[in-house]
Amino acid sequence: MSDMSTVKDASKGAVAHTLSVVVPMFNEEELAVDLIQAVHNALSNYAFPWELIVVDDGSSDATWDQLSMGAKHVGPHVRLIRLLRNFKQTAAMQAGIDAARGDVIVTMDGDLQNDPRDIPSLVHKLLSEDLDMVAGWRQKRQDGFWLRKVPSKIANRLIRNVSGLHFQDLGCSLKAFRASVLRQVRLYGEMHRFIPAWLATVTSPQRMAEVPVAHFPRTKGQSKYGLSRTFRVLLDLLSIHYFLRFGSRPGHFFGGLGSIVTGIGLLILTYLGILKFLGESIGNRPLMFLGFFAVVSGLQLLTTGVIAEILMRTYYDAGKFNSYHTLHTSNLNMNEGWHAAN
Repeated sequence: MSDMSTVKDASKGAVAHTLSVVVPMFNEEELAVDLIQAVHNALSNYAFPWELIVVDDGSSDATWDQLSMGAKHVGPHVRLIRLLRNFKQTAAMQAGIDAARGDVIVTMDGDLQNDPRDIPSLVHKLLSEDLDMVAGWRQKRQDGFWLRKVPSKIANRLIRNVSGLHFQDLGCSLKAFRASVLRQVRLYGEMHRFIPAWLATVTSPQRMAEVPVAHFPRTKGQSKYGLSRTFRVLLDLLSIHYFLRFGSRPGHFFGGLGSIVTGIGLLILTYLGILKFLGESIGNRPLMFLGFFAVVSGLQLLTTGVIAEILMRTYYDAGKFNSYHTLHTSNLNMNEGWHAAN
């Protein structure tokens, strides 16, 4: 998107809504003011009320001071949240989502590689086609080949195979969500990379879409990503595979596995029992120890399944919890602090 007329065009005929843009930042003092100004400029003519929520994820540099200066210059529709320490990007994003008041929530990175001028088109598609999520697809990525593009391609392929979502760029942070649906998912650990997969646990993949968006090279600051991200992705995929299939019924996973292991152990012990009945000595056979070990392990898995079911019920009954703690939050009521086009 190249000019402000596209903002108006994307808003024509759209369903009336309020918009919250959530941006987590960590040690981005050189980009803090630029980020606030870029989002403000991109949405200054937006037809509906909007707010920008920037979360300082415990930065150790002057990011907070720069954000405060930028917010003061732009206006009250820029709200700042400061976390007590670096809780990582997922927790920072969840803090912003919790503070968001809009009917639509847009997330994006704070490194200005995402173009905030793409936000209106994502929101328009979300509302006009009655979707729950619209993700950005960086078709022309301006990143390093070995450190960013290759790991991203590997991760996207693995995620598609595990989750069944046929998205081309699941790692793009620029996404638009229907707030009522996004709030049904709590983010923790490293879940921000797999929000579409987690969202598939509460809505249909048919209610998600992907659109091409612009992508710029980083001009200031240092990237927080590297090859180590690929290994974390592999570990997170195991969690996704489990929760997508057994998240609400863990007893089926552990119970099924426990039944198989217990059954193998009982077959081994039955076989040895028959040999004992026929007069053979089985006391020193390794197979006997394997049989007992299998039975005990199977019973433990069955017990784990019961405990997991109890914990899951407790989780759903207990309500929400936070994976972060804030030092400063810009709190406003529902009628304050919105930016509206003149």
